[in-house]
Amino acid sequence: WANYMDVQIEMSKQPGQDGVCGNFNGNQGDDTTQTIMARVGARVPMSECLLSGHALIEWTHPMDKMMRVECPPATLAAGQAQCTQALGAAGDVVKSCTFDYCFGMNVRAR
Repeated sequence: WANYMDVQIEMSKQPGQDGVCGNFNGNQGDDTTQTIMARVGARVPMSECLLSGHALIEWTHPMDKMMRVECPPATLAAGQAQCTQALGAAGDVVKSCTFDYCFGMNVRAR
């Protein structure tokens, strides 16, 4: 894919460590997208972001269709509620967050 890159990050456990890679407590069951978002939030606050610039959030028709067809209604509703509350935003930002909530357990969403 022209817009895809594989990355592997290795590091030792740090006190209080948590995020996309989990919390390093040895329990993979609490490292789902939903449980991580419940612990640390939907997105990294800009005040804590180590990267410069802002990510481009693009919402496409295939993403919209995948979310409507394949995300279970209860998961979709929970994701929309959590993302709206966490981000205080609307539109593509919340849709993108909800997509992550629905399909974040996949290595790659198609």
